[in-house]
Amino acid sequence: MVFTDYQCPICRGVDGALDRVRRTDRGVRVIYKDWPILGEASRFAARVALAADRQGRYVAVHNALMQTRRPLNREGVRQLVTQAGVDWPRLEADLRLHGPDIDAQLARHDGQAWSLGIEGTPAYLVGPFLIRGGLDESALKAAIASARRDRPL
Repeated sequence: MVFTDYQCPICRGVDGALDRVRRTDRGVRVIYKDWPILGEASRFAARVALAADRQGRYVAVHNALMQTRRPLNREGVRQLVTQAGVDWPRLEADLRLHGPDIDAQLARHDGQAWSLGIEGTPAYLVGPFLIRGGLDESALKAAIASARRDRPL
């Protein structure tokens, strides 16, 4: 599980490592917890990513938002998610229709982060371990190996 914010420079810097580990280790499952703590642009991007999930495009949108250097304003986000294969008019309709559910999901993520004592992004739950701050690929692999050693089969 990873708590991230689309405007967090550390999150953006380490997201590729998490994606590579996820793709190369079939035993790794990543649960993204969008936690928009860096302002309204972060909140807009998180809401769009969660709405894109209704089209099965969450990961593609997440990756696009993490990799961009564009400002996360409405037009920039629209261009990114359209390039990621999202039907923008449908996404806007999903935001209107499912907005309360998306906002409730973000509120749950916020509550989960605070209940874990997380004060910023990124933060990872790897098995039983809570790790605050960014991890490169080798640190992620080491955390996963530690979690596997501590977890009974």
